[in-house]
Amino acid sequence: MKVILETARLMIRELNLSDAEFILELVNTPGWIRFIGDRQIRDSYAAGHYIVNGPLKSYAQHSFGLYAMQMKDSSELAGLCGILKRDSLEHPDLGFALLPAFEGRGLVHEAATAILSHAQQHQNVKQVLAITLEDNVRSVSLLERLGFTYEKKILIGEEELLLFSFIINP
Repeated sequence: MKVILETARLMIRELNLSDAEFILELVNTPGWIRFIGDRQIRDSYAAGHYIVNGPLKSYAQHSFGLYAMQMKDSSELAGLCGILKRDSLEHPDLGFALLPAFEGRGLVHEAATAILSHAQQHQNVKQVLAITLEDNVRSVSLLERLGFTYEKKILIGEEELLLFSFIINP
């Protein structure tokens, strides 16, 4: 288990194949399916495939990716937060998702603040984008609290998304 960062309440660590059951649960929550999309992950094998071809591949290619947010007090996995590099966007973007039981506690704000700082100090990232559906008001609010600025509406595939930008100070 490679811990990337620690915050007051979280260990932010790389995902590994032993997290497949957690991923299976997370990607099938109503919030993930509604706001991120149905990834058709229905068993542990598919969840492991997602980990290998998503986060693990990103760590190897970009030295960043989506990380597990693990509660320090209970070791429970609460969600994901990290920086991704999508072919459809010019700069890396912030991604996050929580299990419903952990929503409303400020955990993503805590994790994202630490991840943005880490990106500046250790990964030579100068600008971070974020995309979300317009009706995902909780994500829009969080991005604004983190200091992201709304740029414009964009189309990725057939989906219209709001594009936000965050300039990391040198």
